[in-house]
Amino acid sequence: MQCECANRSSDLSLLDDVLNAYAAVPGSLITILQQAQAIYGYLPMDVIYHVADKTGSTPAKVLGVATFYTQFRFQPVGKYLIMLCNGTACHVNGSERVAKAICDYLQIDDGGTSADGLFSFSIVACLGCCSLSPVMMINEETYGNLTPEKAVSILQTLREQEGVS
Repeated sequence: MQCECANRSSDLSLLDDVLNAYAAVPGSLITILQQAQAIYGYLPMDVIYHVADKTGSTPAKVLGVATFYTQFRFQPVGKYLIMLCNGTACHVNGSERVAKAICDYLQIDDGGTSADGLFSFSIVACLGCCSLSPVMMINEETYGNLTPEKAVSILQTLREQEGVS
């Protein structure tokens, strides 16, 4: 099976080592998709078709696995991935106000990426940091006891570090 994608734009050779190591290993599709996402930052459709081709799967099967797990993304994300907790403790302590401040400041909605490409924002069910509520993670860094003003200040600092005002 050889799939030709009309808008092929990803450098598929970046997957060669991953596919050489795992394509023939039964049950390795999730590992392949995780490593592909680590390489590209998300899972472009041409990568989905390429993985299907190289593993002997159908594109529907690969896409089915990728869409089942919330860890996989199908759109590019910003340099800073903001995950705001909306679990019970965070919700009770004002995560909705924090979310509104973030969305207003970045001019995006939940699931969006800022126009400058720096920030992607996602409201998540729980980050497991209830004692810090409301809490958000930006990449690997955790920020707790948030207020709308504190959240915006953190984002402003990151923008300044990037040389963007």
